[in-house]
Parts: sequence; structure tokens; C-alpha cells
Amino acid sequence: MEPKATDTDTTPAPSPSAEDSGATFAALDLGSNSFHLLIARSDGGTLKVMDRYKEMVRLGEGLTPLKTLEPEVAERALACLERIGQRLRALPPANVRVVGTNTLRQLRETSDFLPRAEAALGQPIEVIAGREEARLVYLGVAHGLAIGDEKRLVIDIGGGSTELIVGHGFNTQLRESLHMGCVSMSRRFFADGRISLKAMDRAELAAAMQIRPVRELFRQSGWETATGSSGTIKAIASVLTGEGWCSEGVCAEGLTRLREALIDCGKIDDLRFKGLSDRRRPVFTGGVAVLRALFQNLAIDQMRVSNQALREGVIYELIGRTQQEDVRERTVVTLCRRFDVDLEQAQRVKQTALRLYQQIRCDWQLERPEYLSMLGWAAQLHEIGLAVSHSQYQKHGAYLLRNADLSGFTRQEQTVLAILVLAHRRKMPEESFANLPENRQDCARRLCVLLRLAVLIHRGRSATTKPNPMLSVKDGELSLCFPNDWLATHPLTRLELEEESERLRQAGIELRFY
Repeated sequence: MEPKATDTDTTPAPSPSAEDSGATFAALDLGSNSFHLLIARSDGGTLKVMDRYKEMVRLGEGLTPLKTLEPEVAERALACLERIGQRLRALPPANVRVVGTNTLRQLRETSDFLPRAEAALGQPIEVIAGREEARLVYLGVAHGLAIGDEKRLVIDIGGGSTELIVGHGFNTQLRESLHMGCVSMSRRFFADGRISLKAMDRAELAAAMQIRPVRELFRQSGWETATGSSGTIKAIASVLTGEGWCSEGVCAEGLTRLREALIDCGKIDDLRFKGLSDRRRPVFTGGVAVLRALFQNLAIDQMRVSNQALREGVIYELIGRTQQEDVRERTVVTLCRRFDVDLEQAQRVKQTALRLYQQIRCDWQLERPEYLSMLGWAAQLHEIGLAVSHSQYQKHGAYLLRNADLSGFTRQEQTVLAILVLAHRRKMPEESFANLPENRQDCARRLCVLLRLAVLIHRGRSATTKPNPMLSVKDGELSLCFPNDWLATHPLTRLELEEESERLRQAGIELRFY
């Protein structure tokens, strides 16, 4: 289970503008059980589905104790991604987002699967944290529900994790991600294909143990309606209605009857329920155990089922970003307020960093829009570690950014943001850059240089000092030119630039200034 938090997400719900109407977006969810692709158009605040594709890859089945993937499962996944990549090539890259969930979260950083997957797909893959997955799930579900005043409990059972969310309208108030899912529970308790009373009891008890730390938090949150959004819950609802055990959705009584029927059947291969597909059968029992434990521990009696989930949430988020309603901006502002950042100093550093960026973005191949955003956020947050201690505050800030639940940010984005803050002063931490994927190392290092220069220029924290130097690059060498002999009247800055030039030289970057 990830660190608990109960902060309210007050992200405004995206509402497509006229210019966005008709734009086509794609979201790909790389889950532990299935890969889901959704292609849809923005149509007056709703999504018009153009295409769907789903393939049960069961990525979670291939996760080894060493946090690598079994070769057979990896190849199966890569073949699937190549097929999906063909459908995405015609779309603008800015309108496509690919997110990885529980299994990809667990892979070792040294695993080569992610770079191979991006090459097969032809798109970058963003690994999102559990609580970020929960936020996006809720965003998708909320858009599919009738607007009401009730507080909602939303549950999504994936292959390797289960997301629990309480929200009101389009805003989340409580989010958790638990380390249990239909694939992981099926592997753990029903790997031999047999369904016994003892195995079912053990599976439900293990699920209850995962729920226990947050049980009272969710029971006392005041939710009024429960909604399930995953393929697991939809499959269970289909079986319950098909067998006549529930009139609609999922009910507690029907879930108990399903449990008894599973035990009576005794073997996974012999399951023949109405509404249960052959592809879902191998992981169905583990999913039932998880959902029944949730019903019992959270006092759920009836649950409706949503056809919208993570994929729809990702697309609504994409639409919001096209309208400058980026939840990451709100997250950065919240962090600055929480850690009492000197906002005037942060703004000065940000303005200078972005000005330097604009001067060399072409020569340094930093033209992608996300580079500009990342540099700006790093400038705003570079001093958050001061809330812990002034001594080595860059390390404290990096730790906070690497480990906090930052709404809207992917794991990769948090890692880069943390490295930029870590490296904005003192020695350049080359080992940190080297640990990034190879295709992100150079751009992160270059963004870091721009941030370092901006911080150095404003080290005096003066509101009136505005040197506005010009930065250029030629033959790999940086030149920083100050106007009107400004350095001659600021000897301390000159000395600091001499020291900085030596630090950059040790990192393989030449800097001249005058």
C-alpha cells in the first residue's frame, strides 16, 4: 500500500472548448492483466468512441521475484504493442498518452523492458503511481455518472492493484492503491487451478489484511453510493445478472452465492457461468475474493458498474491540458504553499531560466513543450527542501519530490524533477543523470545547466537586480554574455561563475562568461 493521504483534489473537470471539438485523442492503459486502447473524439463535453482494442497480455503473470519479466511474457507484450502502435501512428503525438500501472511500477530500474516497449509502440510510456492511477480512474468514472450531490466510493480492481477513491462531483477527497488484484491473487492462492474453501478463505483474509489499514478511513468517509469500474467488476456483474443472482450491478447476497458456486465447482477450468468469457476465467476467482473482501470490510451492500475508467480519465486529462487546465500546475502551486517557498525568488529564477531556455532551445535540441514545463516547475520548487533544513537542502527537496504523491505527474516526471532540484547547486550528480533512461539523460542535464545558471544569477535574492544575460552555444561551448560590463560591478557573481564554470567542466560542459 502506498503512503496514505486524504488531501482533496480540487482539479477542475475539463470541459472541451469549441476549438477542441472533433479533436481525436487516444489513451492506452498497460495494465497487469490487459492492455486497453481507447480512441475517442471530444464532443461537447463527452467522448465519442471511435475505436477500442483490448488484449489480455497478463503482464503480471510474468513478474519474477527479482522484479523482471519472464522472456515469454515480455515478447507477448511487445508483440501486442507493435500491433497497437500501428493504430496510433496517424494521431498527433500530443493527443496520445500511454500509462503503465502496477506491474510496470514494480519493474527494476535496470530492466530493459520499458525502452523496448517504447520502441515497439512508437510512443513514450508513462508509469504512474497508484494514487495517481486512482485519481485518473475517478476522473473517468465521474464523467460517466449523472451529476449529483452524493459522495461516491469508486473501486477499480486491476491485475496487480486495487484503487479505492472517495469523491464528490469531479473532485477526489480520498485515494488509496492497495497491492492486490485479480492476477496477483489468482497466482498466489489458486495457481494449481483448484478452488477450495480453505483457499478462498485464505485469499479473502489476505485481501482483508491489505484493506485493514484504510478500512476505518473509508468507512467513516461518508460515501453514499458505490461504483465499480474495472474489467474484473464488470465480469462479476455479468455473471451475477446472467445467473439471476442480482438484478443489476453487484449485490452482497449475489456475491456470496457466487463464492459458494466457485467452491462447489472446485476447478478453474470447469467454470461455466453465464457471462464469463474464456479469457477472463483464469483470473476470475482471485477477483471475486478481492471484491468480496471489499464488500465485507467497507460495508458495501450494492454496487453499480461503470463502463468508464482509467482510459477515459486519461483522455479527459489530455483534453484539459489542451486548455491549459493542467493538474500538474495546481500540484506545484500546492507544494509551494505547503513548504512555504519564497514565491518572489522562485518567480525570478523561473523567469530567468525560461528566458535562457528560449535562447538556446533550438541549438540544444530542447524544443519539446514538456521540457519548458519541467524547467519551470523545477525553478518554482528548487527551494522546497529549505522547509527541512538549509544544510544540503537540495537533497531534502529531491527526496520530497521523488517520494511524494504528486497529482498529475508520472513516476518518470517526478524522477526528472527530483534530479533537477538535487543538481541545481554544488557538484553535478552525474550518477543520478546516468540512472535515467538513455534518451532522457542529455535533455535533463541541459535543463539542469539552465536552472543552475538562473539560480546563480539570482543568488543575491534582489528584486531590483535584473542583468538579463544572453546565452548562446557554439561548437558545444556555452557563452553567457552580460550587458554593459555588468560583471565588473558584481565581483561576487563573477567569482561564483568561475566556480560554476569549473563544476560544469568536470561534468563535460564548457562555459564562458563575460
